[in-house]
Amino acid sequence: MQRIFRHLVTTKGSARNAFPAMALKAIQHKIAEGEITHRAEIRMIIEAALSLPAVLNGVTSRNRAHELFAHYRIWDTEENVGVLLYADLADHKVEIIVDRAVARVIKSAEWQTVCKSMTKEFANGAFHGSTLSALEQMNGLLARRFPRHGGKRNELSNKALEL
Repeated sequence: MQRIFRHLVTTKGSARNAFPAMALKAIQHKIAEGEITHRAEIRMIIEAALSLPAVLNGVTSRNRAHELFAHYRIWDTEENVGVLLYADLADHKVEIIVDRAVARVIKSAEWQTVCKSMTKEFANGAFHGSTLSALEQMNGLLARRFPRHGGKRNELSNKALEL
């Protein structure tokens, strides 16, 4: 019942309070800054809450992140290096979903470390700072394993998507 209640009362307005325009611009800048150093493509999706049917059907944040990874074609990059940073505000959950090439090189335990620190800060209401810190960590992991060689085109939008 608590989960249902959280998803009913967490609105798009709650998401705007957690991530005001200034924070979204900083996130976009941090993603672009990181993509100068690596070949991966990061996309952030912020979702205030899941729909009531999704909650009643037991959809988890991880399930939803996988669904969005597919829906927004984050897997569809030339080198299979798409990375989704998904934030479920109602559940205070963070998920990182990565494409095949990234999964072969960076173990899930490293991504879980990023998620845990971000989730802990979310619980304290530190949405903006924890997201920028997580992106910094993600960019570091990706730059070490997928350093950029020459020019590349930006395949995914750097702008955080709010649902």
